[in-house]
Amino acid sequence: MVELEVIIGLEVHAQMNTKTKMFCGCDNDAFGKPPNTTVCPVCMGHPGTLPSPNAAAMEKAVRASLALNLTVNPASHFDRKHYFYPDLPAGFQISQYDFPLSSKGSVTFTLEGQVKTCRLVRLHVENDAGKLTHRGETTLCDYNRAGTPLMEIVTEPDLRSAAEAVAFAEELRRILIAVGASDADMFKGMMRFDASISLREKGTESKTPSQTPSEAEGKLNPRSEIKNLNSFKALERALTYEEQRLRELWAERKGPLQNDITVGWLDDEGRTRVLRDKETSMDYRYFPEPDIPPMHFSTEEIERIRKTLPKMPAQLREEYLSLGLTEAEADMLVSEPVLRAHFDAVREKTGDAKRASSLVLTQLAGFLNAAGKTSAEGPSTRYMVDLAAAIKDGTISGNAGKDVLETMVGTGKGPKEIIEAAGMKQISDAGALEKLVDEAIAKNPKAIESYKAGKTAALGAIVGWVMKETKGQANPAIVNDILLRKL
Repeated sequence: MVELEVIIGLEVHAQMNTKTKMFCGCDNDAFGKPPNTTVCPVCMGHPGTLPSPNAAAMEKAVRASLALNLTVNPASHFDRKHYFYPDLPAGFQISQYDFPLSSKGSVTFTLEGQVKTCRLVRLHVENDAGKLTHRGETTLCDYNRAGTPLMEIVTEPDLRSAAEAVAFAEELRRILIAVGASDADMFKGMMRFDASISLREKGTESKTPSQTPSEAEGKLNPRSEIKNLNSFKALERALTYEEQRLRELWAERKGPLQNDITVGWLDDEGRTRVLRDKETSMDYRYFPEPDIPPMHFSTEEIERIRKTLPKMPAQLREEYLSLGLTEAEADMLVSEPVLRAHFDAVREKTGDAKRASSLVLTQLAGFLNAAGKTSAEGPSTRYMVDLAAAIKDGTISGNAGKDVLETMVGTGKGPKEIIEAAGMKQISDAGALEKLVDEAIAKNPKAIESYKAGKTAALGAIVGWVMKETKGQANPAIVNDILLRKL
């Protein structure tokens, strides 16, 4: 029986988080806005209009390239990619073909404890198309997204399973977020995948000292390209399904596909559907964009941008693991910049990584999830530090802190305002608490007798009496200390 191996390569489209679109001054944040309201003659492709490249977008693309170990080419230019579709107003896309922004990079990622590397062919810049909504036999076009600046990152066919593809894509997303090149919010469609998958007989590739890297990769059979996957779950499910489909076809035909094909993923049905034979570069009739001159990046410009890069996710992950956090906690911090800012600030205030993790990654994340909010919609870092300080200095108890945090998420108010309004301030005055302890001892003689008889748990009844009298505001640690001293 022939043993087959899976060959996977990805094309990743990531929207850049600029204020304006790629070639015009329209608002680049169209999410949730009424259809066709953030458009102008340029992004609608009106005759006679001229595109003007977004300098901020190009710098973000360079930042992403450097973070992905790609070589930024000193000279690059835009091309026209021709295809006709309702969501493409001009009838062509301004992209890059033979002279991309950057090339030959790599991403290192971890899967089940094993370190793996996926090589990158290139990163090029282009403008996004609009969005189509299908309702029965009617298709509605929203061009708000048309003209959004995109990075397209193309990998070598180095991935060998759906799980590898997802692990690579997750690490890539972390890197793009870390350098501020993209928000990569997949719910809002800011990161999408085209995944190519094929099969070949295991052992087809052969490696000898005289071979070039490309020759050593061996034979690549015709592939199936799965278009527009917009989540990690969809990426994994689609690749898993298509792998099984291609294996069944191989068994029927006694071999691979006859030619490259393009398929669509039907998420509700959990299967792919063949759309067409895959287009080639000849089909797109590329030629240099006549309205945009070539771009040049000096060594000085590239090095200036390189010096502004922050710590990469791999380095951050190691630092968080060294603090005693779990891998899941470290990955959560690396993937969520807002939560990371909260955690770092709270840890600095308290000097306790575990306490910061509990407050930010368990309690806050849980309340945000229950409220259906993102971390950006939650409390500010200053409010989180104020809450941590109130718990640390005994102003409120840890349990009261949970209630305050839930209210913070629900109302947007700061902890000081919430504590004052609810009268939650913890009583830590030793003199006041000593009087309450004396009263508790006097009113709970049986508990005192039990304690003196060796039943230390009996103290809980006395502490509980004080907590009830103060409506939970007494500092339980101080009450316990006073009680033990008196007994």
